[in-house]
Amino acid sequence: MGTRYFTPKLFAFLNDLADNNDRQWFKAHQADYEQHVREPALDFINDFSQRLAKISPHFVADSRKVGGSLFRIQRDTRFGKDKTPYKLNTGLQFRHERGKDVHVPGFYINIQPGENFMGLGIWRPESKVAYAVRERMAEDPTGWKKAVSGKRFTDVFTLEGDSLVRPPKGYDADHPMIEDLKRKDFIASTKLSQKDITSDSFMAMFTDNCKRGAPFMRFLCEAVGVPF
Repeated sequence: MGTRYFTPKLFAFLNDLADNNDRQWFKAHQADYEQHVREPALDFINDFSQRLAKISPHFVADSRKVGGSLFRIQRDTRFGKDKTPYKLNTGLQFRHERGKDVHVPGFYINIQPGENFMGLGIWRPESKVAYAVRERMAEDPTGWKKAVSGKRFTDVFTLEGDSLVRPPKGYDADHPMIEDLKRKDFIASTKLSQKDITSDSFMAMFTDNCKRGAPFMRFLCEAVGVPF
């Protein structure tokens, strides 16, 4: 048996937060957030670090309270219309060590009542990064197809994200890879259940999923010129 990190109390907290998204309520329930959300998440991140290093030594599991792999629960309300102060999900990201320098791949977990999933890849890269991935696809279509069509990958993951309406610059509409070349996001995801996340086998499941996604991540890393 493995370690059980997350319990239904995490989901109960997020449900209550959705009904009471204000600073006064959060301050009164700060201890619940620490006990049922932040501490278990940081323990998970810390314990995953050794497993992640075996998948790739170039991705980071950082268990610092601030600035690490756990997203802040506080929302940035400066620019959006939604001025509620807190996010209604718990997000964990394991980004490439070069993540602060370039748009690089990452592994991600979203924990939220009714919206639990794991994702991996590059979401909405800047144009030059997107073109680097497309160029690699065009140069190595077999490598791309192996990365996204292998049974170990497709048994778990589905490619998602938005696409361009028209072919990207430099590619004809009848290019055999055109549907993939039109992608604006290079991401894959798989749904998770609350039962998955609160089980003592979640660490093993997540690790296995990361291994299944490793060829996809390797392809993206090589496309944008960072080590896997």
